[in-house]
Amino acid sequence: MPQRKRYLFVCVNRRPEGTPKGSCAERGAAEVHAALKLEIGKRGLARTEMRPCTAGCIDVCWAGPVIAVEPDGYFYGRVTVDDVPAIVDALVAGERVERLVLPSEDFDMASAGPPLPLTVRDEAAQTAPGVVLRRGPAGPEAG
Repeated sequence: MPQRKRYLFVCVNRRPEGTPKGSCAERGAAEVHAALKLEIGKRGLARTEMRPCTAGCIDVCWAGPVIAVEPDGYFYGRVTVDDVPAIVDALVAGERVERLVLPSEDFDMASAGPPLPLTVRDEAAQTAPGVVLRRGPAGPEAG
């Protein structure tokens, strides 16, 4: 499988209903991911240029749906399906859609306030045997 020039990680995390910061899923992240796949596929870019992937929480829930653009190292926030063609156009041109790029203030909020409740996916990752996280193995056997 060829490595693409860019990977677009779309947060599709769903927090419990009523979580104050909300979640990307409840703001239409799955639809944004599907629209990216369709647009990239229509343009014949999926094999070499870019691949949209789903991702867990990126920790800026209030700005969702959020897309991490790698290896470029920036984030789009508050993305809608209508933004998808402009995002793909910009990536092809080696540019960014500046109105969607998350400002540093959005990341400052990530460390403010109490921690968000774990999602079902987060809880499963913490107890799954053999799962390795950046900080080391996870699960009951990890010591």
